[in-house]
Amino acid sequence: MAQQDIKQAVMKIIEGVTASPKNGQLKYEVNTNWEGDVLCSAKIRNFETLTVDEPPAFGGGDTGASPVELVLAALGTCQEIMYSALASVMDIPLEECKVKLTGDLDLRGLLGMSDDESVPPGFTEITYETHIKSTASKNDLTTLVNAVENQCPVLDMLQRQVTVTGNAFANGEKLSV
Repeated sequence: MAQQDIKQAVMKIIEGVTASPKNGQLKYEVNTNWEGDVLCSAKIRNFETLTVDEPPAFGGGDTGASPVELVLAALGTCQEIMYSALASVMDIPLEECKVKLTGDLDLRGLLGMSDDESVPPGFTEITYETHIKSTASKNDLTTLVNAVENQCPVLDMLQRQVTVTGNAFANGEKLSV
């Protein structure tokens, strides 16, 4: 899609949500399945099944990205999508947008090897660098960066406490956890 087509699509969404806030309420669904060892699959909409695996050092076959790598990929690609969408609405030409991400993880937390509560099982820090090429002014690009930083859904979910609820079932019976 060209930047003008993206602008038209985003403006149509804005108009629909402005007309009725209910139009802005979305529900996403993904179904995952353990395939054995540390290999899993994820079914997202009607796309090919996504393979999720671990590197050999963690007992995997290295046939797909790991879950934590997918979190980094989700953040980077969400940022890039937001740059494209918001730049188009702001009439800022965007020639290139790349994000390099790094996540720090301490295996002691993941493997339950630490009594220290300050060692969580997930990332302790995520850092990223965004590289943009554009002929827009520095002021316009700063405005764009601020808008993306404030409106990126994945960045928001990683920075804000999000309520996550779940249930576990064993052999069809709900377990009390």
